[in-house]
Amino acid sequence: MPASLESERPIMAPSARTSVRYSTYSMTPTVLTTDSATAEITDIQTGLNRMENKALSNQRVLLTEEKSANMSKLALGAKLERALDRRMTSQDAVMRPRRRAQSKDDDTSEDDIINEKQEA
Repeated sequence: MPASLESERPIMAPSARTSVRYSTYSMTPTVLTTDSATAEITDIQTGLNRMENKALSNQRVLLTEEKSANMSKLALGAKLERALDRRMTSQDAVMRPRRRAQSKDDDTSEDDIINEKQEA
């Protein structure tokens, strides 16, 4: 077992396996191309070329920075309005006028306030 360069300890503990494992790494370069990979790539390329519509690609518009910024702001505003509409339409609370807060100087007792709340 070879020792590491920094210390005298072995790099790996010796294995208890009896079988020999061969590495797939090779120093010789692979010269041959795999036919299946190139065939698959050409199939993908021809499929993409068929899907591209030339007439539609001629009609595409390229927006300026200012126009694209305005479009994104409008889209954000529309999203916000839709979200707020959904939020407000699902509310079932009823708005009632608030009662005037009682001050300490009033002669109404706490029992009267509790009775008023129970009646409401």
